[in-house]
Amino acid sequence: MSTRLPNAGRLLNRSKAVEFTFNGKRLKGFEGDTLGAALLANDQMMVGRSFKYHRPRGIIASGAEEPNALVNMGQDGRFEPNQRVTTTELFDGLTATSQNHWPSLEFDVGVANNYVARFLPAGFYYKTFMAPRAAWKHVFEPIIRQSAGLGKAPKDRDADRYEHFYAYVDVMVIGGGIAGLQAAKAAGDSGAKVLLVEQTRHWGGRAPVDGAKIDGKPADEWITETLAALAAMDNVSVRTRTMGSGVYDHGYVLAYEQVADHTPGDGRPRHRLWRVRAKQIVTATGAIERPLSFAGNDIPGVMLAGAVRDYAINWGVSVGDRSVVVTNNDDAYRTAITLKEAGLDIPVIIDARAEANGDLPNQARALGIRIETGKAIAKVKGGKRVTGVAICQQAGEGAVLEEIACDSVAMSGGWSPVVHLWSHCGGKLIWDTEQAHFRPDADRSPTGADGAAFVVPAGIANGAMGTADVLVDADKAGKAAAKAAGFTAKRTAAPKAVQVDEAALSPVWIMPQGAGPKARMKMWLDYQNDVKVSDVQLAAREGYESVEHTKRYTTLGMATDQGKLSNINGLAILADSLNADIPQVGTTTFRPPYTPISMGAIAGEARGEIFQPLRKTPIHGWHEKNGVYWEPVGHWRRPYCFQRSGESVEQAVHREVKNTRENLGLLDASTLGKLVVTGPDAGRFLDMMYTNMMSNLKVGKCRYGLMCSENGFLSDDGVVARIDEDTWLCHTTSGGADRIHAWMEEWLQTEWWDWKVYVANLTEQFAQIAVVGPNARKVLEKLGGMDVSKEALAFMEWNEGKIGGFDARVYRISFSGELSYEISVPASQGRAFWDALHEVGAEFGAMAYGTEALHIMRAEKGFIMIGDETDGTIIPQDLGLNWALSKKKEDYLGKRAQQRSHMTDPNRWKLVGLETLDGSVLPDGAYAIAPGNNDNAQRNMVGRVTSTYHSPTLNRGIAMGLVLHGPDRMGEVIEFGKTDQTMVKAKIVDPVFYDKDGEKQNV
Repeated sequence: MSTRLPNAGRLLNRSKAVEFTFNGKRLKGFEGDTLGAALLANDQMMVGRSFKYHRPRGIIASGAEEPNALVNMGQDGRFEPNQRVTTTELFDGLTATSQNHWPSLEFDVGVANNYVARFLPAGFYYKTFMAPRAAWKHVFEPIIRQSAGLGKAPKDRDADRYEHFYAYVDVMVIGGGIAGLQAAKAAGDSGAKVLLVEQTRHWGGRAPVDGAKIDGKPADEWITETLAALAAMDNVSVRTRTMGSGVYDHGYVLAYEQVADHTPGDGRPRHRLWRVRAKQIVTATGAIERPLSFAGNDIPGVMLAGAVRDYAINWGVSVGDRSVVVTNNDDAYRTAITLKEAGLDIPVIIDARAEANGDLPNQARALGIRIETGKAIAKVKGGKRVTGVAICQQAGEGAVLEEIACDSVAMSGGWSPVVHLWSHCGGKLIWDTEQAHFRPDADRSPTGADGAAFVVPAGIANGAMGTADVLVDADKAGKAAAKAAGFTAKRTAAPKAVQVDEAALSPVWIMPQGAGPKARMKMWLDYQNDVKVSDVQLAAREGYESVEHTKRYTTLGMATDQGKLSNINGLAILADSLNADIPQVGTTTFRPPYTPISMGAIAGEARGEIFQPLRKTPIHGWHEKNGVYWEPVGHWRRPYCFQRSGESVEQAVHREVKNTRENLGLLDASTLGKLVVTGPDAGRFLDMMYTNMMSNLKVGKCRYGLMCSENGFLSDDGVVARIDEDTWLCHTTSGGADRIHAWMEEWLQTEWWDWKVYVANLTEQFAQIAVVGPNARKVLEKLGGMDVSKEALAFMEWNEGKIGGFDARVYRISFSGELSYEISVPASQGRAFWDALHEVGAEFGAMAYGTEALHIMRAEKGFIMIGDETDGTIIPQDLGLNWALSKKKEDYLGKRAQQRSHMTDPNRWKLVGLETLDGSVLPDGAYAIAPGNNDNAQRNMVGRVTSTYHSPTLNRGIAMGLVLHGPDRMGEVIEFGKTDQTMVKAKIVDPVFYDKDGEKQNV
């Protein structure tokens, strides 16, 4: 049975007992335990059920590679499914339940699948679900939906909080084993700013467990001294419980810190997502032990040899009283020696190699441990736990030579470097025939835009398998990273370690090598998804020669462990089935994250009220105090209108329009996008962004511009002002600032990366106020400061200076058709400037107006609105904006698309004005209906309304719309359908209803 060893457990605090529950049963552990260690210490061998066949599953590993031991953990707002017991730190009050069974873990009706496994091979669903057709909806789909997933989805609101953290370093070292520690020290000694992260709570990796000696002292002592040296360096930061999750372009790294998983409710954020920019990245991520494929290798009690050793030394847990060790390499002998010295029985070491004569096998013999070479496990006996093994010849077909009683099996198929982070950003791999694993190819490392490598592998992650080699390689990696980051590495020697002589492993992918079909159907590769050796061989026979196709056909490596244990063995089986070499078959794609990270960490603080924070202008507070009626505009809230006592929304809007036309209107236009585009190539860049020329715009002038997508459709518009020789300010729509900023950056980073152009979004840095109406100039002149006369500041010009003592940039532009100034001041001065305008403007009839009055006035002038006159299918030519399409430029985004036959079709609907004959307001979005029916006995549509309002200026309904051949049909009356099924007649007119010649805006 599995139990606690006395006087063992280097990571335990035995003075502090911890209570927890598993499936409602109260159990005890110690501070320092993982949940997995504590379960084993309580002889809880079975911890779950497999996905497809519901076979009993026990703990197989001791780290993030664990595929079996996933549990539902916590309750209510702290409930979370699929938590690995091997990486979950034990704490007092922890509650966990097993997954994927009904009604109980011990008795699961789903195990019936196991008895019909021969009818459920790889890809059975592709074949079964095709016929009969009706069965999918009524039989298969309901079953699949009921069976999908392992754990339960949380139902309650998450009680914890999460956060993001940003860091900028010269060298980031991922992995806190002896390789990571030495690489960090070597880089830190150069003066480089170093960040070292380790995913577990303890440092040193496997070195203390394996009994390594460094510089003549035990590994534990060397680790403590090295950590003290790192702590003494101001330029080095270290973090435990922090996993390197993903490596991306330009030295960008995501790291996942589990801050308070082990101390729930202590007020700290539960998880922290680090966003790190590093000049150089060292991946000292160690290696993962591979399982062996033999019949029954999934029975609870069959574990990785390294994990058995971990549990014995780190947590003082024996996974069995009698343990059989099966291996193809020398490392597993360390486990046998450890268990024997702990007083446990090792009946036999089964070594698939023809001979075993290295230092470690000889130590085992000296302890009296029986070693059988050239042998294999024919099958493991037992159901819910191991009861014994049958031994056979490795070179045979599985004829049983001997049966041995035991309660655990420690297996080792060799070690595979953790190359995931190296591969995330394009690092290539090379097959190491001697060690039978993939390791980083130094000649094909991840490189940046400048062609320089920015990821350096170190230690076992680089294929250096012995302790001495690991330290030399890590020291070299740390110094190389520091040098590449611009620092001078110190000329110091790497630490020296005792190198244990280990014989080469023998690549063993099936045990025994001649196993028949029945045995291969019991050899498990992917433990969670129930993928067997026979499944991969079947996929090869059915033509799946690509490892990526085989992965999807069999689901090999698609479980939550992402193939950490199964992939190498699986591709080796595939290669053998195809009579190909392993390098020829290749590997699947490694993608971030390295292990799953919580959705809470991804969201960070973005939840509740700040999930999508409301953006507020500097004048927001004034609006709230003055009867504002809000309108959502993207992430902003803009005043729709300002209601007075006893006034309806419509009455308020009409009052604001009339006052602006007759006196003085003030509009908070701070939400308009303000993108500064600067650099030697800025003019050339803007010529590509806009349909009209911007490079020839004179300093001090403004120009209206249109932006189109690469498909030619109108996406944004706004006024562009040239600030100086290399700088332009681009105004965008309120909801479009972030989108257009991202659009510009996308083109600069992907297509024109070598152009010297820089874009900054300054939307929230400035308050912008439109001063509009016949009295606009009067109020500004009374405030005093810069000259705003027609002669000094003509229409479509800008100037900067002081207005009433405020720092101001004044644009002479108009979206209302009235005399108008848009005045930009620093955001910190926005509210004060707004108040000053109201105070001084009182005698001129100053009145704030909102977006609806703005829309009415722009419609009266025939100005388009992005999102009203456009819907993602409209091109400038549809809106009569041909004048804004430059004929001087060779190209701009969308130009070629607009030359396609569909875009030049004369039957495209065109923009016109619409007036109802009875003066009523057309319904928004109403369609114009042609007389007669089409072939389907339906009415033909010949147009639609894009904007429609009651105009208080003209005292009638006005509208803009797109109509077939509209500009050629002026004066014609067409009919529009209303929601009550009646029709309303409207005349096609010029879209400019008010002051067509622009006399008012030009005064």
